[in-house]
This record gives sequence, C-alpha cells and structure tokens, in this order.
Amino acid sequence: MTAASIVLPDTVKTQAYIDGAFVDASDGSTFANISPATNEVLNEVAACTAQDVDTAVAAARRAFDAGHWSRIAPADRKAVLLRFADLVEQHAEELAHIDSVDAGKPISDCIDGDLPDVVLTIRWYAEAVDKVFGKVSPTGTDNVGLVVREPAGVVAVVVPWNFPSNTLSWKIGPALAAGNSVIVKPAELSPLSALRYAELATEAGIPAGVFNVLPGLGHVTGKALGLHPDVDVVSFTGSTEVGRMFLKYAADSNLKQVALEMGGKSPQIVFADMADELAQVAEDLAGAAFWNGGQNCSAGSRILVHNSIKKDFVEHMVGLAQARVVGDPADVGTEIGPLIEPSAKERVLRFLDGARTNGATVHGGESILEETGGNYVSPAVVDEVDPQAAVVREEIFGPVVAVVGFDTEDDAIALANDTAYGLAANIWTRDINTALRVAKAVRAGTVAVNGFSEGDISTPFGGFGISGFGGHDKGLEAFDQYTELKTIWITLR
Repeated sequence: MTAASIVLPDTVKTQAYIDGAFVDASDGSTFANISPATNEVLNEVAACTAQDVDTAVAAARRAFDAGHWSRIAPADRKAVLLRFADLVEQHAEELAHIDSVDAGKPISDCIDGDLPDVVLTIRWYAEAVDKVFGKVSPTGTDNVGLVVREPAGVVAVVVPWNFPSNTLSWKIGPALAAGNSVIVKPAELSPLSALRYAELATEAGIPAGVFNVLPGLGHVTGKALGLHPDVDVVSFTGSTEVGRMFLKYAADSNLKQVALEMGGKSPQIVFADMADELAQVAEDLAGAAFWNGGQNCSAGSRILVHNSIKKDFVEHMVGLAQARVVGDPADVGTEIGPLIEPSAKERVLRFLDGARTNGATVHGGESILEETGGNYVSPAVVDEVDPQAAVVREEIFGPVVAVVGFDTEDDAIALANDTAYGLAANIWTRDINTALRVAKAVRAGTVAVNGFSEGDISTPFGGFGISGFGGHDKGLEAFDQYTELKTIWITLR
C-alpha cells in the first residue's frame, strides 16, 4: 500500500462530539480504529460509555426543549441546512478521503458517488422543510379537525460502516429538517467522518446539543442508547442480528419507536428475451454484485437466469469479475477495495469453501494481495449451485454472486421469494407485462426493472421480512420515522 492509503486528513478528530464540543469519553477509554487496507492502527477513538450517553441525551433534550431548533420557523431551519450542505460540498474531497481510509472504500466511489449523494440529500430535505403540510379533516360545521406532525424529540441514529456518509445523510437529513435533536452512533469500524459532519453542522449554525456524535462499541454505546428512557426514536441500519437487539432494548425501556433497515439477499432475475443484450445485463449485474466489494445490503448477490441463456451469461459474468481491479482504495483506478476486517474475509472464504465442497463451481474468490496485510478477496461467481446452499441463501457481504437457473416465470418468482429477506430485487426483460407481473409478485421493498437501482432521493427505501420495518429512508416518507402524528380536535362555540 502507498502512504496515501493510510494517511488521514489533519482535520480528523477522534473524541466524542457532545453539546457542540469535542470531549473525551467520561472514563478516558478509547478503541483502536484499524485500516482495512493494511490492518494497521489508524488512531485511537473515544469509546463512549453509558455515562456519555446520559450526558449527550441530556444535552439533546435541553436543546429540543429550548426550541432554538425544534420550534424555529421552517424557513430558518432550511437556510441553516442549506449552509450545512454547502459546507459539506466545500469539504467533499476531505470527507471522501476520510471514508476511503477509514472504511477501505475506493476513493473514486467516495468522490464520484457518495459525497455528491450526501450533498444532494441534505439539500433535498432542506428544501422539503417548508413543503410538508398537515391536514384538515372533513367535519361538520361545529368542529375543526387538524392533523399535524411534530418532531419526535431526541433521535438516536445508528449507522453502518459500509456507507458511513450516505446512510448518515439519509437519516440526519429528515431528522434535522423535522426539528429533532440527533445523537449519531457511528459504526466502530468507520467512526471518523460522522465527527467531521457534526463539526460542519455547528459551523453552519445548527445549535449546540442538536447534533451529537458518540463513537464507541455497539454493546456499550449502542446498547445504552437503545435502553435510554429519554431517547424517543432509534433509526438503525445494520445487521438483522443487531436490529433484533434494538427491538428488545425498546421493549425493555420506554417502547421508543424503532426503524430498521437491515440485511438482504437480493434476487436479480434475467429472462430469456434478454439473450441479445446479455453483455449489457451482465455488466449491470456485476456492478450490482461487486459494488463496494459486495458490502451492500441491497447487493445483487443472487442471479436467477433463464436456463436457455445461463451458460452464456455465466461466461460474461466470469469475465467481468476477473476484470475488476482489486487493490489500494487510495488508487483512483481501484474498483474493489479490501473487506472491512479480517473476520469478514474469513467469512467470505468460508462460504466459498463450503460451496466448492458441496459441488458448486467457483470462479475466482481467492485471498489476494496478502503482502499488504489487508483483507482482499477476488470477486467470485458461483455456478452449478444448489438453490438451498448457504452461498445462495445467506447474506455474505463480500464480492460473491451465485447464479441459479430457472425455466418458467413461476419458477423465477418462487426462487426470488424463497428467502427471509426482502430488501431489493431486479428484473431484466423486454416485456412490460412480464416486468409488472413479476415486480408485483416479488416480495421486496424496492424492485428495479432493467437496471440495478435503489431509486433516487425522492423514492423511499426499506424492506420486507427480516430486511426491516418501522420506517423508510429517503423520500418524504422518511419524515414518518422522525415525527409524531397528532390530532387537534376543536369544538366551535
């Protein structure tokens, strides 16, 4: 790895951010933040305790009750959020570099994709602030019924390590726009950029106590937020296992609202009428499978392809997988960086070994660049695999795609729905009737047709089944997570 791979910008902070200031953890404890590219220690980051959670929640509640953010005119909140977006745009290269180093993400993905999305998201919700209206219910002449939405209060935002900037913006955008106070718990595997966003938010004019960041370990900091009786909402993106914990924390405390976006095992269905466009389809689905090294909840990790074109499709996919550039995330030519930690690499290799043992054909999927000390695996295409195999059914979170054949539309739908997950799906066909029938039949929160996509900022993103529930990120629907619905019934006299 080059020196650029492991050097962070001078602006990086490693303390917690509480009530408008950087502070050490209450007991001075830290945890080692490790580079995925080299497995060397980048820095020591504050490991916030339950006491720090109490302090941050108290600050957030004071700020909310004071009304300096929660009760100001929506147009004033909009102006501050637009300044915040401008500052993020001005510091986009810096923030992109932080995420690339901290999470091992290819720098080109961060600069060209993640940061523009963050700026767009904050601006979109800023502009939405004064364009979301309540309702007047139909009544007789003696009454007026008002249906209004109010900010929920103190919101805990728990974000994942794979998209530390994007996911953060999807949550803080609507949460702040609605007037809430926010406490961010970044993933311990990529904690740094959230601290910089908080600093820029304060510079933009967001009052102290409204935007707090508590780095720390999930079983300490995250658990304390989930159990805190004065946290009104938890919005969580991450694993299904941890999502279940937050539901339990809510049940054991104040029954706070919990919104969950969790794992996926997304089917990508390719029908026979795409035979003349297989190269284009394969290119799209290779991106769906290998984007961010497959470390993406909506990754297209199950490809269901009509048996009449399956052999040719697999050949295209294998060629595309072999052509992917795996390497130093600081290199602008890198397409796939390291997996996030050694255990993630071991997990991917274990899945592939199991597939080989059970008779599947695995193209690629080898441990590479071991001299760097990083967590690198070459992309893998798994063929001739039993649909019930673990590599087909379980979320791997690595650059692995399994290809399964089908004969009929009903077979494709049955295979697509043969999962406990339901986050996303993709359909490739020239026939609009087939596209609509299958899109309606597939159990997934987002179904893309003729192109891998999660939609844009105007469309909600969330899942079915164990992929999550309780709210959606993106779209105006995201405000539902962070607001309370209130009826005001007036009797006229």
